Amino acid sequence: VAIERLYADSKAAKAADARIAAEFSGRKKANQEMFARLKALSEKLDADGPHLAEPERLRRRREVLDLDKEVQRKEAAFHDDLVQRKSEEQAVFAAKAHTLIGQVAQQEKIDIVLFRDVLWARPDNDITDKIIKQLDL
Repeated sequence: VAIERLYADSKAAKAADARIAAEFSGRKKANQEMFARLKALSEKLDADGPHLAEPERLRRRREVLDLDKEVQRKEAAFHDDLVQRKSEEQAVFAAKAHTLIGQVAQQEKIDIVLFRDVLWARPDNDITDKIIKQLDL
């Protein structure tokens, strides 16, 4: 079984990716907007900096630094949550795939199923397409 093909070709895996993308799209957009705001504030500070009084320049610099920290914190949290959510979806998908692999192997009277490190195998021994069809039912 070519596991990478199960993830790449299966409608179930693609649907899981789409669910995750939809679930995280709002946060991704909010992070992008915050980054754009940070960039605009930073550019404005660079442009206005030489003409500002010292207290105002320090206040704006602090504002830019605070927003930068917030952007970094939110981006890190977003990334961590996204990785965790993908792992959860992959675990559910893998459990379903493993069950189906076992069922197909029993039906086909296959003694062993290999996932990795197969240098060569006859194409009729590959049950990947059968597993993909079962996953997509």
